Amino acid sequence: MNTKVLMGILLPFLGTGLGSAMVFVLKDRISNGAQKVLTGFAAGVMVAASFWSLLQPALEGAEQMGRLSFVPAAAGFLIGMGFLLLLDIVTPHMHMDGQSEGPESSIKHTTKLILAVTLHNIPEGMAVGVVYAGWIAGDTGVSQTAAFALALGIALQNFPEGAIVSMPLRAAGMPKAKTFWYGVLSGIVEPIASLITIAAASAVVFILPYLLAFAAGAMFYVVVEELIPEMSEGEHSNLGTVAFSLGFVLMMILDVALG
Repeated sequence: MNTKVLMGILLPFLGTGLGSAMVFVLKDRISNGAQKVLTGFAAGVMVAASFWSLLQPALEGAEQMGRLSFVPAAAGFLIGMGFLLLLDIVTPHMHMDGQSEGPESSIKHTTKLILAVTLHNIPEGMAVGVVYAGWIAGDTGVSQTAAFALALGIALQNFPEGAIVSMPLRAAGMPKAKTFWYGVLSGIVEPIASLITIAAASAVVFILPYLLAFAAGAMFYVVVEELIPEMSEGEHSNLGTVAFSLGFVLMMILDVALG
């Protein structure tokens, strides 16, 4: 595999690992305000990445369809939303605020929290995979620098996400080393999802616009279902809003400047 592609798909995983390592340097619990800032920043990055790195190339890749060029973007987006909705329904997990959802089961509290973040990482890994598949295929409107910008942006938002996994587990009494590895393992699904998506897209190049929009829809689902409610409820909601704006602008700058 191309070294640049390999580095790109591993970059978000590195971000998760570095975030998880914050358990060694921070206090045992993240304050409510800090968690809203981290969540808002991640949401802003994902929204900007969904448009500039995924939906825009999907529309450009279907320009030959003329007035119907919106079809792959619209269909892929809705299917991506539906896919995450299905996972949300059938998978027992917890929301990022730590509140359990659905009927109680024998799955441990810590496992549910890790599963929640792992669920979020699936569309992010797919997003990185599909943009690199677009770059490999050529003539898709996706450049190597644009693919790297998306990978870098997701790595930046994975940093706080890694901390959001490891810190609550530490606060619950789990040893620091164990919480770190749980945080790291929650991100391993990203490079796996990237590799599967690259393989699928390379086999059927004409579905790339659909896959780009699919990843965007899946990421939007995570933002609307999980991140925005988390950053907005209770006190200090303005902190989450400001962080959302900063994350959005940063990802926009990265994509435009590097793309």
